[in-house]
Parts: sequence; C-alpha cells; structure tokens
Amino acid sequence: MTELSLASGSRLILGIDTSCDDTGVGIVELKPGGGVQVRANRVWSQTVHAQYGGVMPELASREHVERIDGILGEALGEAGVTLRDLDAVAATSGPGLVGALLVGLMYGKGLAQALDVPFFASHHLEGHIYAAASEAELSAPYLALVVSGGHTHLFDVPQAGHYVLMGATRDDAAGEAFDKVARLAGLGYPGGPAISEAATRGDPGAVPFKEPLKGQTGFDFSFSGLKTAALLAHRAGAAPDDLAASFQRAAVQTLVKTTVRAAQAAGRQTVVVSGGVAANRALREAFGATSLRVVFPGQGLNTDNGAMIALAAAAAIEAGRAPSPLGEGAVAYAPLAHGQWPAASPK
Repeated sequence: MTELSLASGSRLILGIDTSCDDTGVGIVELKPGGGVQVRANRVWSQTVHAQYGGVMPELASREHVERIDGILGEALGEAGVTLRDLDAVAATSGPGLVGALLVGLMYGKGLAQALDVPFFASHHLEGHIYAAASEAELSAPYLALVVSGGHTHLFDVPQAGHYVLMGATRDDAAGEAFDKVARLAGLGYPGGPAISEAATRGDPGAVPFKEPLKGQTGFDFSFSGLKTAALLAHRAGAAPDDLAASFQRAAVQTLVKTTVRAAQAAGRQTVVVSGGVAANRALREAFGATSLRVVFPGQGLNTDNGAMIALAAAAAIEAGRAPSPLGEGAVAYAPLAHGQWPAASPK
C-alpha cells in the first residue's frame, strides 16, 4: 500500500460512516497548505426504525449493505471524481453498533486495497469534532462538546489529537432524551427536530423542570431526571408543545451552563459543539449569547456522515500519523479520551 504525501498537490480522501442508522459517504480535499474542502457529503437516513421508536441494530446493518453502493456513487458524482482519483480511504471503526460498523469498515478496507491507497480507521467522536473544521480552522487548545443521540461528552483538547475527558452524561445521552420525550408526547421520531419544531409553538415556562446536577463541582451531565419529570408532566396533562418547549429549555440550559463552567476552569475561549443535537436552534442561540467563541459544523455535518470521517483522516494525515493496519476491527465502546481532567491535561 502506497504512502500518502502532500508534496505533489491536493489529496482526495473518501470517508465512510455506518456507525448507527445513517449510511454516510463523503469526499474531502486536503490541500498542500493544510486547508480542507468538503467536496461531497451524501447520507441515507434510515426510516425503517420510526415504527419502533429507536434503532433496531440488525435492520440497520441490512440497510447499510443495501444502500452503501448507491451512496458511494452519489458522492463520487457530487464531487465530480472517480474511484481512481481517490488518494486515501477512511471509515469509522468505533464506537457504534458492531454489525453496522463492520459494513462500512470492511467496505472501506476493500476499496483501499483495490485502489492501493492508504486506509485510515477513524474514531466516530473525533469525526464529529473535526466536522467543525469545515467551517473554521481548528487550532488547539479548545473544548469540544459532542452531543448526539448516542453521546454526550465534553473534552478538553490542549493539543491536536489529545483529548481529555472533562465530563459526560451519567445516564441518557441528550439526543436519546429528546427522542424519548418526543415519543411520550406523541411528537414523532427522530425527537430532536420534532421537539425543536413543537417548541416554537409552546411556552418554555409551562413546566418547571429542575436543573440537573445543580451544585456539582464537576462537569457531568444527566438527563434521566428531566425525562422522568417530562413523563410526570405528560401524565398531569401538559400540552405537547408546552412540554417540548419546557424540556428543550432545560436541556439546553444544562448543556450550555456546564460547558461555560468547564471553559472557565480550563481557561479556554473556543468551544466546538458538534453532533446531531448541535443542529438545535435554541442551543445555538444560547451558546451565541455567551462570551465564548463557539464553532459549529457546517450544514449537513451535525448528524452522522462520511465527510466528518474524511475530515478526521485529513487531520491525521496532516499530523503525520501512519495509515491504519487492515486488521483494525470494529469496536462498540471505544474511548477517545487519553485521561480524565485535570490530571491528564498537559501543562
């Protein structure tokens, strides 16, 4: 397998993500000066899971197998390139649903072998973080809040490629809580967009949610209490729109307040906010009202996608990291952090 060098010009990197229920294929151009440009980003979002109110792993894996060829073709067409124009291939190795991960991982390895180009196994959360590189140059140090249906993690990034865990959810991920509250209120699935839409019609002060983990000295998150309070309010007759607005305000407040405290403790001025929940309008407005420089991914890059995996690989290439061995396996639980804050944070 050939080595990858930027000495002779720009390089095209194909990224594949099949970590859950989205089949994502993206193409990123890495330029000699270090800049990146998303050339294509195609995602097939599975709808089969709506009837279950959550993702069915076996169905997700089957849909990836059925869709990935077509999504690859769409991405190549959008970028105006062929397979032979690609200089590297990347795919998510974890975390995620193992069966789903294996579809994209094995597909990516096969492509890399057939094309004789380097292969990079990318971490799903690092992909979410580098999705923001499509909008602004990411220069450490900064904080990174990854908030989605499966993840709610807050990292300090003191230097490129080094992640120190400052806080995480103790129970449900934020996006998971949005899904469950939307389901009990009869607002549909996925819950994030449904809650956001209903909240525009509701009263955010109608249901008095208590602040999760109030008074904590750390930077963890908790959404199980909000979920239980939403259930009780629903049983008491709260209108769905009011419940959505009140829940959204409480969830946004705890995410923003905790992140601001963490930024002050770590002495950071820049925060990357990524993941599916980062598309929430109320969350963006709340972060915009802080004194922090907040960077969000570009359009289409908040939820799971292949372009973010290619962006993570581009960062690895720029840093001089070696390609991944083709024996790299899928890992359901793959920690990104190199330690716990503050002990692991370099001076």
